[in-house]
Amino acid sequence: MIIYGKQIVLYVLEKHPHLIEEVMFSKEIDKKLFSKFLKLGKKIIKLDNMKAQGLSKGGNHQGFFLKLKEFEYTDIKDIKNMNFILVLDGLTDVGNIGAIVRTAYSLGVEGIVASNVRTLNNSGIFRTSAGSLIDVPFALYPKSVDLANELQQYGFALIGATMDGTDLKKYGKIEKTDKVALFLGSEGEGISPKVQKKLDLKVSIGMEHDFNSLNVSVAAGILIYNLKK
Repeated sequence: MIIYGKQIVLYVLEKHPHLIEEVMFSKEIDKKLFSKFLKLGKKIIKLDNMKAQGLSKGGNHQGFFLKLKEFEYTDIKDIKNMNFILVLDGLTDVGNIGAIVRTAYSLGVEGIVASNVRTLNNSGIFRTSAGSLIDVPFALYPKSVDLANELQQYGFALIGATMDGTDLKKYGKIEKTDKVALFLGSEGEGISPKVQKKLDLKVSIGMEHDFNSLNVSVAAGILIYNLKK
């Protein structure tokens, strides 16, 4: 997995150096910083501008690249042993998923499951999550409705964000010992109808104005914060 961008590269260097397989630069860097990369004992490659642009697909790489070990998804069995988890039902947008991962990690969500998707752009999500993708357990599951059934069998209460849900102001907070799975659907489709039938509780965000369009990552932050706090 290739990642790029100075801040993310430095984050991995500090927090997860064991994941680094190769170091790549397309510009000269500070000698003191360079020495930190040398201490990794990994191959360091100098890239020309064309190669750098190709690796970043035109993104703002700032001259910093890393090749990391392939991202390993968390086993769903481990997710089931957690208390507060997040389920992304059919979400594929890299920016939204990355922002949700970053928020979820910051607010103490224990694990995330992406369902109703076959593959994800892990490198892109890593970048948009500011590196937090490797700090929070993240699993893939093929069908959301099957996941909902399994989670219920493991004692999870299923909460879903829907337009017709109960305003969060009328709902009490979640205790640390409660097993809860918060389902979020894509902005276009929402939570799949079959999953909605499985939900124990539908929640929504009360609006001050007649305006019902919140970005899913923004909605995720509001919902997680209010349910936990």
